[in-house]
Amino acid sequence: MAKKKIILPLFPLPDVVLFPGCPLPLHIFEPRYRQMVNTLMEGDKTFGVLLYDPQTSQAASIGSTAEILECEKLPDGRMNIFTLGRRRFRVLRTIDDKPYLQGEIEWLEDQPADSDLKPITREVLEYIRDILRLSSKLTERDVDMPDDLPTDPIDLSYWVAATMYSVAEEKQALLESQDTLARLNNEARVLQVTTKFLAARSALKDAVG
Repeated sequence: MAKKKIILPLFPLPDVVLFPGCPLPLHIFEPRYRQMVNTLMEGDKTFGVLLYDPQTSQAASIGSTAEILECEKLPDGRMNIFTLGRRRFRVLRTIDDKPYLQGEIEWLEDQPADSDLKPITREVLEYIRDILRLSSKLTERDVDMPDDLPTDPIDLSYWVAATMYSVAEEKQALLESQDTLARLNNEARVLQVTTKFLAARSALKDAVG
């Protein structure tokens, strides 16, 4: 029995890499995307977000779906929508029969882990605690652990990639990885560097009074 094709509206965005479980507010003003949102609000309210490179006019082939949770329609037809990332996908082919881009997609999942992920998960969580503690000290303001910080290894890796990374290309590489352990190891190395930097700044602050 042939697999049913999954067709998804696509929204390429410069400098935006959406991860599952992460929020994405958007201001919709282009007519084609207004049409897309209006159509989606009558259905399953889900579209795909892809990183777009304006220099090459190319969109990435791997992105995440966004589910529209709230939609504020403005008098002039523009909209403010609040979305949440849901699932990663790969574009198999694009479809140009509507004003907005669509794609046939397949879902993208991490490969089953060959080793226990608990140690690296604990390590990443400890680095986050250290970063927040040092940030509190440097800013002299309480910075608490986020209420939405996940402890599941895959969800945590998405959270760190979305929150602790600023370069879109680095985020995209983490989004495309299907190896949870490799993603968490990458993030642990980055968080370790950040922790050492903040610790050095904290020590300097103590030294100069």
